[in-house]
Amino acid sequence: MLEESGSEGPVGIGSGIAAPDVGVLSAARADTPRPMMVLNGVSKSFGQMQALSQVDLEIYAGEVHVLLGENGAGKSTLIKTLAGIYAPDAGEILLDGNRLALGGPSDARRAGISVIHQELALVPHLTVEENIVLGREPRFLIPGSIDRRVQRETARRALELVGFDGDPRGKVANLTTARQQLVEIAKALAHRSRILVMDEPTASISERDATNLHAIIGDLKRRGVAIVFISHRMREVFELADRVTILRDGRKILTTLPDATTPELLIKAMVGRTVGSFYQRLERFVAGEVILETRALCSAAGLVDMNIVVRSGEVVGLAGLVGSGRTEFARAVFGLDRRTGGEVLLHQLPLPADPVRAVRSGIAFVPESRKEHGLALTKSVCDNLTLPALWKIFPHGFRSRRRAAGVARGLIERLRIATRSTRQPVRTLSGGNQQKVVIGKWLPIEGNRRLIIIDEPTRGIDVGAKAEILKLVEGLAAEGCGILMISSELPEVVGFCDRVYVLQSGTVRGELSGAHLTEEAIMKLAVHHDS
Repeated sequence: MLEESGSEGPVGIGSGIAAPDVGVLSAARADTPRPMMVLNGVSKSFGQMQALSQVDLEIYAGEVHVLLGENGAGKSTLIKTLAGIYAPDAGEILLDGNRLALGGPSDARRAGISVIHQELALVPHLTVEENIVLGREPRFLIPGSIDRRVQRETARRALELVGFDGDPRGKVANLTTARQQLVEIAKALAHRSRILVMDEPTASISERDATNLHAIIGDLKRRGVAIVFISHRMREVFELADRVTILRDGRKILTTLPDATTPELLIKAMVGRTVGSFYQRLERFVAGEVILETRALCSAAGLVDMNIVVRSGEVVGLAGLVGSGRTEFARAVFGLDRRTGGEVLLHQLPLPADPVRAVRSGIAFVPESRKEHGLALTKSVCDNLTLPALWKIFPHGFRSRRRAAGVARGLIERLRIATRSTRQPVRTLSGGNQQKVVIGKWLPIEGNRRLIIIDEPTRGIDVGAKAEILKLVEGLAAEGCGILMISSELPEVVGFCDRVYVLQSGTVRGELSGAHLTEEAIMKLAVHHDS
């Protein structure tokens, strides 16, 4: 536990921050029979919606406790309760056997609880070391001033624990997502956190960075930190978890050990029914005419001689490591990035680098980040579903609310979007339903020869929503669309795509299909370097 020898509470509570001590962090043992934290019958409701109902949970020092559940299962509400953002309506939280009353996030931090949310909470225009001590700045002798020497030493010690080798005086805005996560963890350690809650920490980073993060988590376990980890990646669950708890509809369904279960049993517990393989196509279609062809395509974003073909009725995958050029290819085809050479042909005709022309020609682009680039979060479900096709729905330029609502209702029914009404703000939907909106907004642009480019279609959504999204994509292929799908989930790529182009350094390293399309073959091409 992150406590000083002989102290009554977590180290770091009080004025300033003591620099983390590796020896002190090692004080707790994973085999301690008494849990560090216990939740007894915790409940939380919002109006008529019961978000948590009588949830019991035990969290042990030096263990990774994985929380699994579909979007809307109660995971976010539970971690916000641990973070002091929500106060439970019933039940109690015990820390070291004592009842814990959290009046807000500052109380949780003082108790040694830190939450690393999926959307990181760093201040981008401050330096790394300023973020690490933010809110607990070490005071200098002169009132109102900060002791920069102590700040620098505190940051250095914390950053060493997570293997951060960047410049502590550099701005956070200049860091990759993976490095920002390391700063978040270092900040938690500098605050002497005993319980670290991580919400989908590997959802937006490369496999290499995820492997590095797993190693850091292993080191934190050995130092006695209790880690609550949320993930939708089943492989990751079995690699990291010491215990697994399933939530469904706000209730705890079970807590088990990884050795005592299987991925199939966990999925069944999550969704309340048996779900087949999420990554296997139910039906394959005979590929039709060529919809998209790129010839020696180059772009200012680093593409070099990209030659790719997509036919109607087939799902073509783009695989490769982060930075390999997958998203850059999609943006160049759609006209978002400047092309510097080669050509893009749509139905054998040249396609200008113009997103408006691309849309009117029947190309849909579902971006990687639905919140940043795919949705107007402050607008309604109706507004989002009709926005790209206003010119199609209202050809004479006169917008009708009744007509727009009718189109939206049809799409909501077709896609099974869980929403109270067409007027509900899209930001209030679950991740899976938001993704359905991002895809569904392109459907009013009718035509059997559409090209749909979809970047990371199942990132950050639960297994049930993944199945629905992939079924939707399969249905679009059945209608004659050509699908170009980018995914970092190799089982998804192998099980769902007809053909896969593997990219590296902005160029096509190889094409795989049939029996040759395996995870091992993809990785060999993705990491291969010419001698």
